[in-house]
Amino acid sequence: MSDERSAGVRLLWGPHPKPSRGPKPTLSLERIARAGVDVAEAEGLAAVSMQRVAGLLDVTKMALYRYVPGKSELVALMVETAIGEGPPPDGPRPGWREQLGAWARELAAVFHRHPWLLDATVGPRILGPRELAWTERAIAALEGTGLSGAERMDAVVLLVGHVRGIAQQAHAAGPVGHPEAQFSAALGELMEAHGEHYPALAAALTSVAQDGGQDQALEFGLQRILDGLGLLVAERSG
Repeated sequence: MSDERSAGVRLLWGPHPKPSRGPKPTLSLERIARAGVDVAEAEGLAAVSMQRVAGLLDVTKMALYRYVPGKSELVALMVETAIGEGPPPDGPRPGWREQLGAWARELAAVFHRHPWLLDATVGPRILGPRELAWTERAIAALEGTGLSGAERMDAVVLLVGHVRGIAQQAHAAGPVGHPEAQFSAALGELMEAHGEHYPALAAALTSVAQDGGQDQALEFGLQRILDGLGLLVAERSG
């Protein structure tokens, strides 16, 4: 493991070494992470820099380096702060389907509150204890289902991919409206002019307008994934 990666692991997992030189530490990792989160919430992840965070904390950039080795480690701390631990389940432990459904909805809510996490949680990086705890919770929900470890891991990857995909569409749409509603509006204009060439699509859009069945992609996809897992669980049990 490289020295740089080792420093990042220690930053997230501990123990946290005290600066050996310079004045007495006046900052905490939590305060530093919160400052980074504030920048990302207001302006996006691209706006986060060591210089910007140092300015918010009223310290020099070099002083900030005494606590955090660089931007990648800063972003890792921000992810741990923003993602949280997730609320514990209430009452008796429900079945695997209910657990995974609640887990996926909670993850969707996290991405909705902190859309910059969509960019911060891709690619090779160091994972912190809170992020691993989210994965642990989803994997544990499938214990006793008869699925192999690989299948349980793949199920969680599938759920995360679905949640991320919907969150990315919503984030790309911005504050002007739901992405599916925007897409339907754009299609509606095209159908007015060219609908006779796409009868199946035109009929589906007419049904959406009558039944109000649009804007449910997160829940629709989630239920279909859980349905498929249910079939596999039943097969293993049988």
